Amino acid sequence: MGSVPASDTQKSLDLALRVGEMLLANGAGAADVTATMSSITHHLGLRQAIVDVTFTMLTIAHQGGPDEAPIALRRNVTQREIDYADLTAVDHLVADLLSDRITRDEAAQQVLQLASSGHPTPRWAVTVSWGVVGAGVALLLGGDWIVLLVAALAGGVIEVLQRRLARFRLPFFYSQVAGGLLATLLAVALAVTDVPVDPSLVVTASIVMLLAGLGFMGAIQDALTGFYLTAQARILEVMIATIGIIVGVSFGLAVGDSLGVDLGLEPGRSGLSHLPGVIAGCAITAGGFAFSAYAPRRILLPIALIAGVGGALYYTLTDRGVGPAAASGIAAVVIGFVSYGVAGRGRVPPLVIVVSCIVPLLPGLSIYRGLSLLAAENYVGIIAMITAVAVAISLAAGVILGEYVAQPLGREARRLEQRLAGPRLVGPIRARLHKRSDR
Repeated sequence: MGSVPASDTQKSLDLALRVGEMLLANGAGAADVTATMSSITHHLGLRQAIVDVTFTMLTIAHQGGPDEAPIALRRNVTQREIDYADLTAVDHLVADLLSDRITRDEAAQQVLQLASSGHPTPRWAVTVSWGVVGAGVALLLGGDWIVLLVAALAGGVIEVLQRRLARFRLPFFYSQVAGGLLATLLAVALAVTDVPVDPSLVVTASIVMLLAGLGFMGAIQDALTGFYLTAQARILEVMIATIGIIVGVSFGLAVGDSLGVDLGLEPGRSGLSHLPGVIAGCAITAGGFAFSAYAPRRILLPIALIAGVGGALYYTLTDRGVGPAAASGIAAVVIGFVSYGVAGRGRVPPLVIVVSCIVPLLPGLSIYRGLSLLAAENYVGIIAMITAVAVAISLAAGVILGEYVAQPLGREARRLEQRLAGPRLVGPIRARLHKRSDR
C-alpha cells in the first residue's frame, strides 16, 4: 500500500481529533476516546497513529515512514454542559463512518455542525426537569407532598442560579457553593416559618442534583482502564465540586445555628421511603436527569424503568441488613449489565443510561448526615462522610463491572477481542487500540 498524502493524513487526524474532543467534553472515558480515535484513523488508512488523551488535552500523531516528517495535531478540551444528544449523534456518526455509510468529508462536516449547534430543548424545560429531579429525590426519601413541592422549587431555582453564575465565567466551585448555600438557606427559611416539612429532606433532595456522579464514573473508568493521570484529574474535579457543596451547606447550617434552627436529621430516620416510593422516586429522578442532559426522548422510559429496578434492589438489600456501599455496588452491577443490551436497542451509548440510573443512588443523604453531625461537633459525622465516598466508588465500579460482564456475553459466539480496553461505554465495541502514554 502506498503512503497516504500529507493533506489526506491531516484531514483524517483532524476528524479523529474533533470526534475525540466531542466525546471527552461530554463525559466519555479516556479509554473510550482513545479506542474511538484509533478506530477512525485505522479505518482511514493510518495504521500507526498514536493517540494521547488527558483530561484537558488530546494529541494525535502519525508518521507515514522513516523518511517522512511526522504530523501531529493537538487540541485543548474545554468542559461544557453535558449533552447526551451530541454524544449519541457522534456515536452514530462513528458507526456510520466505520461501516462506510458516510465518507470522511461527510463525517467531518457533520462533526462541525454538531459542535456549532445549540440545544433543541427549551431552557425552561431543562429548569423544570431539575425541579422534577428534586421532587423525585424527595419522594425517594419519603417526603410528603409539601416536601415534593419545595424540593421541586429548590431544584428549579438552583438550576437558574447556576446558569446565571456561569454567564459570569466563575469557576464551577463557586457555583457549587452557591447551590449548596441556597438549598440550606431555603430549608432554614422553612424551619423559621414553621412550615410542616422536614428541612433535612429539602437539603438532601437539592444537593443530590449537584453531586458529580458523571465525573466520578469517568474517573473510576479511567483508573480501571489504565489512564491514571486522567483519572486523578477527574477525581480532583469531583472533589472540588463536592467540597463546594460541603462549603455551601456548612455556611447554611451556620446561619441556621445562629438563628437557633436545627436542620439535623430526625432521630431514627432511615433515610428511605417505602418500596413503592423508592421505585417511583428513582424512576422520576433518573428520567428527569436524563432529560436535563438532553438524552434522546426514546430512551427516557427505559432509563426510568432500569433506575426503578436498581432502586428496588437497593431497598431490598438494605432492608435485609446489607450495608449501603455493598447494596449500592450490587445494584450498580445490575444497572450496568442491563444497560448494555438496552443501549443497543435504544441506539444510544451505554454511558447515557448508566449515569442517569445511578443519580438516584448518589450519597446525598450520607453527605448531609455527615455535615449535620460535624456541625454539632459530633465526629461520628466522619464515618458518614466515609460512607458517602464508599457508596460513590461502589456505584461507579459496580456499573463498570456490569459492563465487563455484559459485553463478552453480548458477543456470544464471537471470540473475545484481545485488544478491547475494558468496558466500552461509548464508541465502537470492536476497536483497534494503539499506544498511549497516559500512565
